[in-house]
Amino acid sequence: MKKSELTYQTNPSAQQRASKAVLVGASSLLALALCGAAQAAERAADEPMATAAAVAAPAAEQAAPAQSSDASVVEEVVVTGLRGSLQRNLDIKRSSEGVVDAISAEDIGKFPDSNVAASLQRLPGVSIQRAGARGEPQGITVRGFSGDFNETLYDGRRISTATGGRSVDFSTVGADFVGGLSVLKTPDVTLSSSSIGATVNVAFPKPFDHPGRRMAFTASGSLQDDAGKVVPTVGALFSDTFADDKFGVLVDAMYTRHDTQTNRVFVSGWPGGYYAPCQLTPTCTPEQLAPANKTILGWFEQQYGATQVYTKDERIDGRIALQWRPTEGVTVTLDDNYSRQNVRADNFGFGIWFNQDNLRNVKLDQNGTTIDFTQAGSQTDFTAGTDHNILQTNQTGLNLKWDVSTNLKFEADASYAKSWLNPDGGVSSDNADVGYGFGIGPSLGISIGGDSKNTLPVLHGYGPNGDASRWVDTSVIGSHVTVRQAQENTDVIKQLRFAGTWEQEGFRIKAGGSYMEDHYQIQQSNTFVNNFWQAYPGYGPPSGNNGGVLVPSSLFTGRVGTNDFIPGFDGALPPTLLKFDAHAYQQFLSSLGNPQTKNIPGFNYGGGTVGTTFTGAFDLALDNGSIRDITEKTWALFMRANFDVDVAGMPFHFNAGVREENTHVTANGFGQVPTAITRGAGDPTLLTVTLSQPQAVSTKSNYSYLLPSIDMKLELTDSLQLRFDASRTLTRPGLNLLTPVLSVGTGQRVGALTASGGSPALKPYLADNFDAALEWYYQPNSYASIDFFVKDVSNFIVGGTQRQTINGVIDPSTGQPAIFSVTQQVNGPEATVRGVELAWQHVFGDSGFGFNGNVTLVDTNKPYDRTDISQSGFAITGLADSANLVAFYDKNGLEARVAVNYRKEYLRGFGQNQNTGAFGSEPTFENPNLQIDFSTSYALTKQINLFFEALNLTNEVQSTHGRFDNQLLDVFAYGRRYTAGARFRF
Repeated sequence: MKKSELTYQTNPSAQQRASKAVLVGASSLLALALCGAAQAAERAADEPMATAAAVAAPAAEQAAPAQSSDASVVEEVVVTGLRGSLQRNLDIKRSSEGVVDAISAEDIGKFPDSNVAASLQRLPGVSIQRAGARGEPQGITVRGFSGDFNETLYDGRRISTATGGRSVDFSTVGADFVGGLSVLKTPDVTLSSSSIGATVNVAFPKPFDHPGRRMAFTASGSLQDDAGKVVPTVGALFSDTFADDKFGVLVDAMYTRHDTQTNRVFVSGWPGGYYAPCQLTPTCTPEQLAPANKTILGWFEQQYGATQVYTKDERIDGRIALQWRPTEGVTVTLDDNYSRQNVRADNFGFGIWFNQDNLRNVKLDQNGTTIDFTQAGSQTDFTAGTDHNILQTNQTGLNLKWDVSTNLKFEADASYAKSWLNPDGGVSSDNADVGYGFGIGPSLGISIGGDSKNTLPVLHGYGPNGDASRWVDTSVIGSHVTVRQAQENTDVIKQLRFAGTWEQEGFRIKAGGSYMEDHYQIQQSNTFVNNFWQAYPGYGPPSGNNGGVLVPSSLFTGRVGTNDFIPGFDGALPPTLLKFDAHAYQQFLSSLGNPQTKNIPGFNYGGGTVGTTFTGAFDLALDNGSIRDITEKTWALFMRANFDVDVAGMPFHFNAGVREENTHVTANGFGQVPTAITRGAGDPTLLTVTLSQPQAVSTKSNYSYLLPSIDMKLELTDSLQLRFDASRTLTRPGLNLLTPVLSVGTGQRVGALTASGGSPALKPYLADNFDAALEWYYQPNSYASIDFFVKDVSNFIVGGTQRQTINGVIDPSTGQPAIFSVTQQVNGPEATVRGVELAWQHVFGDSGFGFNGNVTLVDTNKPYDRTDISQSGFAITGLADSANLVAFYDKNGLEARVAVNYRKEYLRGFGQNQNTGAFGSEPTFENPNLQIDFSTSYALTKQINLFFEALNLTNEVQSTHGRFDNQLLDVFAYGRRYTAGARFRF
């Protein structure tokens, strides 16, 4: 028998769309994998673990040799490569009961992208968020709903995440051995209704999907523009069945490393407030600065700086799946998924702090943005740090499927998942801060001359005594503060699900129940609690201060120029960054000895607890206010009925379901309130907050919701179908928001006192969703569709910030009751999101050329009002028009693909790194982003495939801004990344 790689052919008959693609003699496994209509929907939604069999491997893997009774040669059509993957995606979309988009592996160990989120953004209505300095696609937004609004499942099971939110960091999901992804934009009540955006089901392959022995290997090297180092990715998969296919085993393992050097320029926050008129001039008297005289509205730069970050991201993924078929109709599956991501980021740069009351010569634009000012006696800080975090996850599951008869089926599933953030309990963040100021502090200022999309703020008047040539003069640089933190989180999820299905011609009903328990714990230790961060503040004698010590010049190991620091941006930075290591700086300070046994000039003897307890080591102390212990238990009952009938001779598919969910939440923590605030003796810009003794606090809450859904699909012709879907879904608040206590930091700054309040009784977001779609499948591997959607969302959780006193403590910098900016989450308003998705996939005959494009347009009745300065501004985050285009060639073993992804400006969220303003949580907007990627591969033989990938060809940067367009917050230049390697399949 000959094999040839032909274009996937599909008979347009409504009853035989996919199965007719199989030539005479193809095995039943191929028919199952390519089946359209009802069976594909069942795999994508009813039985998510079977989705892997449908989309993980190409049809070539499922085809059996055709048998012929005569001497003629029977040619077998083998679906391979990108076009085969696109056809399977199309079949799943076409035959699904609800609105579903899918991405299939092109081959075992050959997913379309190296990152799961990067693949998802090719789908209509899906956009990505990048992970700042790493530049990695980290999260997704679906139809304007990001992060926690989207639920991610592994083979139909929710995965734990120790970050405290509901969303999954997709950079922790190894893509190479993923079988397929399904994005359910309308809910399947038998699976979940806990997502307003979408449910993403990640399907992994299993041994019974492809009986027999299979092996796959992948190896590649990756190089990022500025990292200058080729780093490896290697992986292997083994699958086999034996004992007449009654037993099967699949094992895979993958090691991935990405190194990235990123340049960052930042303004940590744009607090809003009021200026006194004298601040627009060079001088002010204390009387002129009285609160009653502050009448001019404005926003100012709280902290400005630039850093260079080198990130080493290592990930290990491992998986084992065992299957047993003791008798016909019974399948038992035991699987375990493991991942461990180890991310270390070393950074160095500068950061300069500003206080609104100290600003003079202030210039404001028409929006109130401070576009120029000076601040006399400014401190200049040079910073270095190491952030080291480990995220480890393990999920074990047991599944039983029993086909009692042709009509009756049962399924039982149980799983246990645990995720750890920093399971070893080590220090997760080390930071060093040195510099000069006070006696030689210059009259610094910042000028802003353009939009945050292409212009950097410009620092002027810098250097000791304003001498720019001495900007990095190490002879005057002294010690300041040392911040160390250790974050430890765990998240444990236990799940049980049972369902039974009765099916007969034209009718299917499925019913069952589930239980889920989610237990989240968090605690942090740091050098703020014991005040050790202020052991040697003040910059030392060169700055005219008794606090702090001179830092040896030998600690500074290099200098980095800032020319073309951010490609494509106007505005100059100071010419040089100083490179040094936070650990070396800490060791130097510790080497000075024990200040309790000898006198050390420059040590902060007057700095509260640090003066009497610090013995030379920067030990950490437990922050009682950070302790959270949250348990969420959810019971659910569900039922769904499917009917297939004819209406006026047209096939009509009707699906109605309902899910009842009852949730109980227990939240535990330790409450403390401030009892005193003292000003730093070595550095008067620093404050130490003394807290009361911790008191245990525990709260309980519960809620119950009925979540119905309806899906209707009418096949107008063999190629044209009309959909209508309506449902109610919910999104629960992040577990990290449910703490029952007020948290006040012990180490704070003058003019920037903050606190955060817990909200254990938060209710979930609720959404009533409607979809109406028209889909035209006009030729094999080609379709066009339009989908209108509306989401009416209530119980929005709003992160309001209020300025208030706490326990009547006095702020020593003002002599008045201390004003804290307290951020707290509350359930609030309602809003409607509406939009349209346009999608078009086309293959140009047998030429090998084709494209897949989509556009999503979204709108809301509650857009963000930038002029609203109320305490609790509100808007839906994540809403942005987006467009994706993938143009490809796939023929004769050669694949080439160019992917273009665009997203307009959107409101990313509320809150900034420094959120101390008078007008609630200030917004963070992300600027428009266009990224172009290229990938190609060549089948050297049937077993060996060579590939190359280039990401971010145009060297796009990521940038954000505050309330107005010229309020730059962050800009990251993370460069291009190139990957080359080979895949082997046997």
